[in-house]
Amino acid sequence: MTKVSQVLLVEDNEDDVELALHAFSGSRVTPEIKVVHDGEEALEFLWHTGRYADQEARDLPSLILLDLQLPGIGGLEVLRRLRERPETRRVPVVILTTSDAEADIIGGYDRGVNSYIRKPVGFASFSEMVQQLEHYWLITNLAPPS
Repeated sequence: MTKVSQVLLVEDNEDDVELALHAFSGSRVTPEIKVVHDGEEALEFLWHTGRYADQEARDLPSLILLDLQLPGIGGLEVLRRLRERPETRRVPVVILTTSDAEADIIGGYDRGVNSYIRKPVGFASFSEMVQQLEHYWLITNLAPPS
């Protein structure tokens, strides 16, 4: 039996969440999409703490799409914390943000991001980007053994 891919979308903008969910709904792989709305919730979800402490242990997502501009714990701090812990160190993380600031790009790569993508404008461009992400990260890329 083939394992269903899971994507964790860390995004506080509901319009961007809806756009991503719509783009993934027409995908070839049809991954299970989990959405969290801030950095603290992302860490709780991944580490089964806080509001996710009662949930059964589950496989880590195949891919994390991480916005930078999040309320509370920002995206770069989330990334730093993910890379510090052995259980989340190797989970592929793609920063998906509106920022093209050099400090954000350098900060992402310095903290171990796998890819940095500026959010495209418009549904067609966004959908094309999602298809490319899906093809590379969920089909072509060999994930590290768990």
